[in-house]
Amino acid sequence: MQPIERYLPWSIRILIAGLFLVSAYGKIYPDPSAYGTISMFEVKQLYPLGFSVELAKIFSRALIGVEFGLGLLLLFPFDLKKWVIPALISMLAIFVVHLTIEIITTGNKGNCGCFGALLPMTPLEAIMKNILSIGLLALLWKRFGAQLPARSNIWFLTSIISICMLLMFVFIPTYKAATAVMVPVEQNSGSDPQLKSGIDTTKMANPKIGKDSTKVAKPKDLGPKMKKSGYEQHFANINQGKKLLCFFAPSCDHCRATAKQLTALKNSTPDFPEIQILFMDEAAEEIPDFFKFTGASYTYKVLDIIEFWSVLGGNRDVPGVAYLWNGNLVKLYHGPEGEAAFNKEDLKTQLQKQKLRP
Repeated sequence: MQPIERYLPWSIRILIAGLFLVSAYGKIYPDPSAYGTISMFEVKQLYPLGFSVELAKIFSRALIGVEFGLGLLLLFPFDLKKWVIPALISMLAIFVVHLTIEIITTGNKGNCGCFGALLPMTPLEAIMKNILSIGLLALLWKRFGAQLPARSNIWFLTSIISICMLLMFVFIPTYKAATAVMVPVEQNSGSDPQLKSGIDTTKMANPKIGKDSTKVAKPKDLGPKMKKSGYEQHFANINQGKKLLCFFAPSCDHCRATAKQLTALKNSTPDFPEIQILFMDEAAEEIPDFFKFTGASYTYKVLDIIEFWSVLGGNRDVPGVAYLWNGNLVKLYHGPEGEAAFNKEDLKTQLQKQKLRP
């Protein structure tokens, strides 16, 4: 027997087992008890397929348990050719079909979630990885099938899968209390009580302009007719005047960079809209450091991860910035890159546009 034929079967088994174990771990990275990445997987991957909230919670944990179990079983000498390898190929094939549909419907963009936040990967990259894995498993099954252990132990297989699934439900509970608590933070460092109370003094009458003044005040831009934006349950004044509603994750570098750009714009632009933030409840303890990096503090609210993605939209990604005028959505930026991503120059252009209410 040639050395390559002796070592290649084990090499393939170790490689594919590693891919499945890393894939399963990536979906609960960095902390299983944080309830973070798995919720993103449910919202972005399972909800679009028609899963209900409760069914998505059960299916996601079961799927991760199966991934862990199959990855481990590929390293054991039981029913490899009969059950384990066919099960691995079938799972990969299902992923390929799902990702192909996703590319057709929404395009090849964003993180497909195959490795969670551990190793971001586009749907097309994931398809290529899965097809390569299927090819290696097919080679292992067809070319080296005679060299694979032929021992059968269904009890061992079912026990490993069951234990892995059970552990997922133990370490990742299906319920976490929401932490949607408003925490108001003044937007200005001065001591003016009107600023602290939230009154926009830039729109108050100028006392220097009397009836004898030769200066002519510009007509006030009332903007479009006021409507409910749907965000008023989070911020009571969101539909009054111009507002920027931001969707950020505290530990997201792109979110921090966007917030810093907004602070720079606020400091250099007269009558800049009030900035309000909805934070994802993931690494919420980093919010103070987020504001320190940003260079300013803003009124914010922390939402449970599932609620956060429901408000932003499961097909969108952070950072998100919504420009609202009297409750009307003028522009929504979302995602770290691409045409829809935040663009400070475009926002400046949008803010300069005026539209008088009929």
